[in-house]
Amino acid sequence: MKTTILLAFLFAIGPVGRAADPAPLPIESQVAEAVKSSRVTIVHFWAPWCPNCRAELAGGGWSGFIAANPGADVIFVTTWNPEDGKDLLERNGVGAQSNFRLLLHPNGSRRKDGKMSAFMGLPVSWIPTTWVFRDGKLRYALNYGELRFPMLQQLVRDASDTWEH
Repeated sequence: MKTTILLAFLFAIGPVGRAADPAPLPIESQVAEAVKSSRVTIVHFWAPWCPNCRAELAGGGWSGFIAANPGADVIFVTTWNPEDGKDLLERNGVGAQSNFRLLLHPNGSRRKDGKMSAFMGLPVSWIPTTWVFRDGKLRYALNYGELRFPMLQQLVRDASDTWEH
């Protein structure tokens, strides 16, 4: 009898040691909806204070990439910062493109114990972090720092393929 009650209790509370998933933030719902597109969608986590993020902007990096890929949507999510960094992006030619969108994560904390560490159930442990989606599926994830645009271009081409992966 005790075993039956214990098992019923464990099934009622769910897996031991795992907290219930919190409800998604509105920004996560927005991005989740956007990545359902049949178009390739790039989600890029960045912050204006980050040296690697600034390096990606320099020399026309992101502005050139966005312009060269009008068939792909690009979403920048400013994180670990209280402001969106729109001015810095504009100074580097990013922001006016029709396939670009800038969002600010509501948790701007950079403190280890309080900063955002997951988005849409996926880990974000470093910035910049860049994800490539198509049809609601994560095709590629570059989770540890500054990217090289020729490599990102190849990932966009690969994600655009029509064969099933």
